[in-house]
Amino acid sequence: MLEPSHHIPCSLPDIAADVKARFSGALQWVGMTGMEMPFTVTADAPVPPSVARVRAEVSLDSPDKRGIHMSRLYLACDEAFTHQRIGWQQLADVTRQFLQSHAELSQQALIEVDFEALIRRPALVSDNSGWRAYPVSLLVMRSGDEVAHVELGFEVTYSSTCPCSAALARQLIQQQFNQDFPTDKKLDREAIVQWLGSEEGILATPHSQRSTAMVRLVLAGLPETIEIKRYIDAVEDALQTAVQAAVKREDEQAFALRNGANLMFCEDAARRIQHRLNQDDSIADFWLRVHHHESLHPHDATAETSKGVAGGL
Repeated sequence: MLEPSHHIPCSLPDIAADVKARFSGALQWVGMTGMEMPFTVTADAPVPPSVARVRAEVSLDSPDKRGIHMSRLYLACDEAFTHQRIGWQQLADVTRQFLQSHAELSQQALIEVDFEALIRRPALVSDNSGWRAYPVSLLVMRSGDEVAHVELGFEVTYSSTCPCSAALARQLIQQQFNQDFPTDKKLDREAIVQWLGSEEGILATPHSQRSTAMVRLVLAGLPETIEIKRYIDAVEDALQTAVQAAVKREDEQAFALRNGANLMFCEDAARRIQHRLNQDDSIADFWLRVHHHESLHPHDATAETSKGVAGGL
């Protein structure tokens, strides 16, 4: 064991500060990602406390400086996430602290928070409700004294029924009807009703699959509230077939009806969301990508777009 001695220097070496970089050059972002923090969010819906994964970074504008002060970023996050509820303003304040602690090195800072927002959702028809977990990302970027970028990201899971498959299934049902009810026989209404409710009558069904919409919104200004539920609701309302938590038979039947009324290729789903987001003045820009995890194929069908199509994030 090393014993204390007056021969041991009283100050610890700081290589990042004291030694110049071997190769000079400014760096856009330097910091840490995946920091584990307790997290309570101030949002537009009750969200239980959770664990967040935090990214904290600053620019390294001084080309000859070896590195930044990683511990200062961590301690600022620890103080913020441990002792207060987090909203947009709190995240903006943390980025200001990043720059204050790196005044000689950095002009830009960012913080990104990834977590799951657990939101209570009502059933479609019955009086039940259940929990749905939505992956959510919050991002704030600062440039000097100004907040330059505020971004909300989230994922929505929904069901998509293939329009082509539905048309092919209907054709088979028509053919079976003509076979079971030939034109030379008098049609019996009750027999037709019974036939429609039988496996022999509805012999083909269209394929549908669980699908995912990934959405990133650049918000105008620094909103007072983190509106998680509002924007998720807008996307789910545009799609109409968001997956359900608590489901009784009447809910399952209502869900089947929604799928039948909202047949969607991946292109249709992307355009539905695009149309809805384009109508919202609080959104300065957006990017979205949908994945239909095909039940027919071993691969996904995908579509991607952004506000005005060109540009993107």
